[in-house]
Amino acid sequence: MKPTRRTGSAFDRAEAAFKSATSKPVEAAPKPRTVPEGKELVSLRLDRAVLEHFQEDGPGWQDRINAALRAAAGLDGE
Repeated sequence: MKPTRRTGSAFDRAEAAFKSATSKPVEAAPKPRTVPEGKELVSLRLDRAVLEHFQEDGPGWQDRINAALRAAAGLDGE
């Protein structure tokens, strides 16, 4: 049986081993930032009559205004 023939010089093999042991791992590209699907605090001026209409049914009036705005903007199907 023939001994396995080595390719390259001892220097090249040592240099390759050194580089693989000391090189920094390649970092993944940063992910693009996306807008979170949350709610955002805003200041909004509404007619008193509109505000009273949504507040008549008690707590949850802000969610009801949001739902009405989503429907008016055509965002209900999302």
